[in-house]
Amino acid sequence: MQSVLEDLEDIGASLVALTPQTPEHSVTLMEKHALNFHILSDPGNNYAAQLGLRFDVPADLKEIYSGFGIDLPKYNGDESWTLPVPARIVADSSGTIIATDIDADYTRRPEAEKTLADLKALRS
Repeated sequence: MQSVLEDLEDIGASLVALTPQTPEHSVTLMEKHALNFHILSDPGNNYAAQLGLRFDVPADLKEIYSGFGIDLPKYNGDESWTLPVPARIVADSSGTIIATDIDADYTRRPEAEKTLADLKALRS
């Protein structure tokens, strides 16, 4: 999303990301990837759960994460072993959702250019 941030701002849009990571780990992520948008913390993926966008990490995936040194409870600050489903939600200034991209396959992420196209369509 960082790649289209300037274009988003040029059309008056704001970009906010939501993560179960603790704010401390989000700051590290923002610095590492030079991100210039807000990242909000969703402890325990509670908001994602309200949206129906939280899943339990299966045992085989926990093993894989651990094998790569990914300590999900440490990064997320809880023992839930849950993650949000990758999703992109576009809302207008009144809060009405106008577009979404949601895929239960965590390896497929919403495309930044699609977000920009959805927002430009709003202005048409």
